[in-house]
Amino acid sequence: MININEVIETNKMIAEMNLDVRTITLGISLLDCVATSLEEVKENIYKKITTTARDLVQTGKDIEREYGIPIVNKRISITPIALVGGAVCKSPKDFVEIAKVLDKAAKEVGVNFIGGYSALVNKGMTTADRLLIESIPEALAVTERVCSSVNVGSTKTGINMDAVKLIGEKIKETAELTKENDSLGCAKFVVFTNAPDDNPFMAGAFHGVTEADAIINVGVSGPGVVKRAIEKVRGENFEVLCETIKKTAFKVTRVGQLVAKEASKRLGIPFGIIDLSLAPTPAVGDSVGEILEEIGLEYAGAPGTTAALALLNDQVKKGGVMASSYVGGLSGAFIPVSEDQRMIDAVNAGALTIEKLEAMTCVCSVGLDMIAIPGNTSAATISGMIADEMALGMINQKTTAVRVIPAIGKDVGDVVEFGGLLGYAPIMPVNKFSCEAFVNRGGNIPAPIHSFKNKSMR
Repeated sequence: MININEVIETNKMIAEMNLDVRTITLGISLLDCVATSLEEVKENIYKKITTTARDLVQTGKDIEREYGIPIVNKRISITPIALVGGAVCKSPKDFVEIAKVLDKAAKEVGVNFIGGYSALVNKGMTTADRLLIESIPEALAVTERVCSSVNVGSTKTGINMDAVKLIGEKIKETAELTKENDSLGCAKFVVFTNAPDDNPFMAGAFHGVTEADAIINVGVSGPGVVKRAIEKVRGENFEVLCETIKKTAFKVTRVGQLVAKEASKRLGIPFGIIDLSLAPTPAVGDSVGEILEEIGLEYAGAPGTTAALALLNDQVKKGGVMASSYVGGLSGAFIPVSEDQRMIDAVNAGALTIEKLEAMTCVCSVGLDMIAIPGNTSAATISGMIADEMALGMINQKTTAVRVIPAIGKDVGDVVEFGGLLGYAPIMPVNKFSCEAFVNRGGNIPAPIHSFKNKSMR
């Protein structure tokens, strides 16, 4: 039973602490859109999306108005397009045609983003997978709302280094094709290892093949709420700190659960998961960096940062799982540089480097996220950064990701401006030493020994 104090508390979190539901994401299976011609596939995709998601945005607005809970984004995730278009797409241009249809459908139903222009190549690439990856630069350059992702590794299969090499080259191409907008196309692409099938957050959302025909997944966000809560226990021991974070994560997740259930009921679509990630925005007071500072660090990046982030991530999960029986997606703390004002400040102060961010990704929910690097960074170096991050995910049995922006024409000391949720970012220096011979070896990095734990060793 909800009492008046809980209502007052929730209102305060919304009004003063930047509490919001970051996204309602409608997952749609497009497997039944497969046909014998490209035109037919495009028609089927457009019809399926515009029919299934017809009421999504309005329902989100209705819930916002009735409950007073801000819902920042309404999004769609779809079956990886490499699977859907594989039979009819004979060139990268064919896949680009599907991307245009996805963009058109997204605009028609009014969603902010549509994710799933994706390929799953953690063990090997089919012809369709390769063609889709080759099409990504143009697809992201000619569309506005399409997001793309590729899963190149997993704990069970290892890392597909052929795909990693190719993607390094495609990130550079994407940057070139969108250089007039500070290489914005790269902000809509992410490369994963151990990518979850039910992630509601962009740019990595896709609708996994084991999911239902349609599903509602919700991503909550409350860095400001957590920060405000731990201000009240400044100087207390770790037990008190952890209890405070847990209790706060519980409250934030309950808000997400309410929205998810309500959206599910009104749309007549099953509820999937709550992703209880702490997703920051560029707004002051809505920052994971601020939480780390409140825990006791001068800046994110100071000694102790990885430990503080590990603590935060774990307590958020422990609190969140009590609030919802169905927790999934990424669930933890995000550390995107451009989307977090205090992370930006830490970079400018010299406290935060790419190497430190890499260490932090071992203990949080994502990876190297929204990091701007010099435009002259080589494709091989980008592939090396991806390989490092993928290895962390593979060995540690967790999701990791890379979303870097090689800003064409810019160097360390310059700034890229994206606006909105994507914010802005200072260009960060990258290690100048070459890894080209490593990246060019070809083949796969094998799965770690603990990947055999449920296999017979006869």
